[in-house]
Amino acid sequence: MEISDVLSEDMVLADYTADSKRQLLEGISSFIAQKKHFDKNAVFEAMLERENLGSTGYGNGVAFPHARIQGLDKIVTVFVRLNKAIDYDAMDSKPVDLLAVMVSPENSGDDHLRTLSAFSRTMKNENTCNAIRHAKSAHEIYVALHG
Repeated sequence: MEISDVLSEDMVLADYTADSKRQLLEGISSFIAQKKHFDKNAVFEAMLERENLGSTGYGNGVAFPHARIQGLDKIVTVFVRLNKAIDYDAMDSKPVDLLAVMVSPENSGDDHLRTLSAFSRTMKNENTCNAIRHAKSAHEIYVALHG
């Protein structure tokens, strides 16, 4: 699976503003709810529940908030570049500014894991992360993710 299979350009947010992890998850939940006509509280509660199990802050300023949600019919992904890094309780204790967000149907199993793996492979590349951090627009971020 490739990122291009699950991420469209209209789901890339450049210079998003959030002052806390909770505010970020609330805002992204609202964004997903608007775009995909889904209950924002269901998205937020599922992501918050997943974070309570352990932070999805991977390290090097990157996080992969994700959750499985009952009633969702397909995987939804959003890529977010924050305008200012926030504390995210990441594994390396560094603040986070790049997030690949994913919500999946409750029974998505392999597709959920393949999608996480695709984002993880991409975000392990330091050159890709640098390109995303220096991109001037959501379009440039989208191109960097697919390059």
